[in-house]
Amino acid sequence: MSRKEKAGEYPFTRGVYPEMYRKRLWTMRQYAGFTSAEETNHRYRHLLKQGVTGLSVAFDLPTQMGFDSDHNMAQGEVGRVGVPICTLEDMEILMDGIPQDEVSTSMTINSTAAILLAFYAVAAEKKGIPLKKLRGTVQNDILKEYIARGTHIYPPEPSLKIVTDIFEFCGKNIPKWNTISISGYHIREAGSSAAQELAFTFANGIAYVQAAVDRGLNVDDFAPRFSFFFNAHIDFFEEIAKFRAARRLWAKIMKERFGAANP
Repeated sequence: MSRKEKAGEYPFTRGVYPEMYRKRLWTMRQYAGFTSAEETNHRYRHLLKQGVTGLSVAFDLPTQMGFDSDHNMAQGEVGRVGVPICTLEDMEILMDGIPQDEVSTSMTINSTAAILLAFYAVAAEKKGIPLKKLRGTVQNDILKEYIARGTHIYPPEPSLKIVTDIFEFCGKNIPKWNTISISGYHIREAGSSAAQELAFTFANGIAYVQAAVDRGLNVDDFAPRFSFFFNAHIDFFEEIAKFRAARRLWAKIMKERFGAANP
């Protein structure tokens, strides 16, 4: 790294903003999902009153796998690790009284991300909120489900089609939405080293970008809405080096491999 490199400038080794968190704090959100949409809504309202600046939705396993709560395969799992959302009405209850045009909402959902995002968007529209005002993230990282978690539903190729459907739709209709959160966290928790975490995460990231480019999307239209989710282990200096290397490496991949003007 050159000593002349500055934060906020390519290749972003020292950070993506010139003054980083001294002037631009990260979004404060607590991962939460209770046994029903009503209970979870009460929790979200409480968190917002306590000063959080965003919401993070935890869904139960049937919702993640595309099962309704009354399906035989959902027995014993409904509301166990998050909130069950089966219908638009459930989402409306979940977001009741929540200013969706003011609060950034992160949804940890993958195989059924398109469905849950559609519910969220329609719930906002029924409040009279334009889609262009919505801010948030869907995880939408299906490849790491095959690698590290297992909540995939479809084969890889049609799954990538759905992922890029979300890129295209949000680019046209929900421009402030982060369309994917490419996740190294789960890969690290599955037993990888820090270096392997970056390697497999970026391999997935390259696959998503290539799928979208092959579809005919412009890289500078969709890639700026990508986000990443990495683990932070106890080896403090290794993790610092990992995050610095990740910023630098991804910027170079985007510029040199995909010709991005805004890497």
